[in-house]
Amino acid sequence: MSSAYLRLAVPSQLSSRSQTNQRLKRGSRMNGDSGPRPPGKSNALLAIAVGGGIAGTLDLAQACILFGWRIPLVISAGLLGRAALRGGIATYVLGVCLHFFIACSAAAIYYGASRKLRFLIEHPLVCGLFFGVAVEDVMSFIVLPLSALHARGPYQLRDLILGLAVHMVVVGLPISFSVRRFGQ
Repeated sequence: MSSAYLRLAVPSQLSSRSQTNQRLKRGSRMNGDSGPRPPGKSNALLAIAVGGGIAGTLDLAQACILFGWRIPLVISAGLLGRAALRGGIATYVLGVCLHFFIACSAAAIYYGASRKLRFLIEHPLVCGLFFGVAVEDVMSFIVLPLSALHARGPYQLRDLILGLAVHMVVVGLPISFSVRRFGQ
């Protein structure tokens, strides 16, 4: 490039950038992905939806692969009772919706906690693994015993370890990394 071109191009680009910065300072936002948001703004809904959606999809897929494609009926039975195990398509869809509601609720809890506990965003790998453990423990020892199925132990060590490992990877990590990516 010639230096004459640079002298002509650079001032106009700088004025365009300064106009954009002035609009951002005044509070106007650019549409779509055309530019960065002002500092301090986060997209909570996007972080929760992406984290819950990925975690819910991975968790439901692994559960169906390991335990069979009737898992959504079992999830529905947690709300409706054992009769849901003989349910049809509506009961199946209810189970899928409940599963994603739980996954998005977990993502919302992580997002909410990350607003006060900044280390959850700064260290998503470690915090995501621990969050996956917390989700598994809450589901196994609180939610399932209180559900309409009244699922209680005794638990086999192999099942506990498998549940912890799976939830650490397919629930905790997608939620923590999506909150870090979209929730800052």
